[in-house]
Amino acid sequence: MKNALIACVGFALAPLAPAAGPTDFAPESIVGTMERVADWQLAHPAKWNATDWENGAFYAGVMALADVSQSPRFREAMVRMGEGNRWQLGPVVYSADDHVVGQTYVDLYRTAHDLRMIAPMRERFDFILAHPKDGNLVFDPVGNPDHLDKWSWCDSLFMGPAAWAKLSRATGDGRYLAFAVSKWWRTSDYLYDRDEHLYYRDSRYFTQREKNGRRVFWARGNGWVLAGLARMLQELPADHPSRERFVEQYRQMSERIAQIQNADGFWRSSLLDPESYPMQESSGTGFFCFGLSWGVNAGLLDRARFEPVVRRAWSALLTCVDPDGRLTHVQPVGYMPVTFDPKYTEPYSVGAFLLAGRQVAALSP
Repeated sequence: MKNALIACVGFALAPLAPAAGPTDFAPESIVGTMERVADWQLAHPAKWNATDWENGAFYAGVMALADVSQSPRFREAMVRMGEGNRWQLGPVVYSADDHVVGQTYVDLYRTAHDLRMIAPMRERFDFILAHPKDGNLVFDPVGNPDHLDKWSWCDSLFMGPAAWAKLSRATGDGRYLAFAVSKWWRTSDYLYDRDEHLYYRDSRYFTQREKNGRRVFWARGNGWVLAGLARMLQELPADHPSRERFVEQYRQMSERIAQIQNADGFWRSSLLDPESYPMQESSGTGFFCFGLSWGVNAGLLDRARFEPVVRRAWSALLTCVDPDGRLTHVQPVGYMPVTFDPKYTEPYSVGAFLLAGRQVAALSP
């Protein structure tokens, strides 16, 4: 109880999360809900291109579901997606957003061992290694027009690094992992606030403040980073020289995020000014739920401290699932805290939900 109170200090603007039902955390119940949510999204494809990041994040979640579902339909859907894309990444050569789909290609390759699945990705990454872009990370379309060719926004730390790390592990080519690690810390040195242990979305927010005078830290942006940390740590060898640095940042962020969870289990769009954005939001909450539950399962986070946070978050996410499987309360595509239609949905939030469900189902009862 003490830990639960600590996690909610100062953020009790909403009612407490509803008590979980007896089956809410049963693995078979969680997987069933994941299947229903994934089936709805697969049956209602979004407007985005098949290689766009909005779908790429969804595919990552579908692969997590495929690991625990007894049905082959989810993995088969991802193979069809890859075949339809001819295993190509998105069209913008350097953009991390156009690399995220490659994470799913590598995961499929790991079981199928079909080199076609990763050949275009490897060709793209080899080109980038041969023609690096190392300019500044200022987010300025006029003064720094190629800023999107570098990891200049915090979302990119979910999109790009794990794709490079996964390809490195699958091929044994250490250059890809070295690139991912180097670029991660370059972005971190630029966007990570060492006092708040949170990430600015990009350089435009260094001096901006919310109505309450606090700094602007966007929930989904930090969700992207925590999830990206978890996915990088899944790929980093245990003896990698940078592993402890990743673990340190992961634990710092996890503790801060746990401290600012709202009483109802959600995180608001603006992490440090929830009163100005009182709407429940499922995409940031989903990524936080995934990142924290993975850490409990991996033994990197104290179970007594973090499992109650995870369970509140999962209970909150379940309230966003309509009977037909549609996931609601998703902030639309953006880059800052906003208000929005609570019935809105997007595939990237479904991806976060599925990633979270995979880890919540693995928690011991």
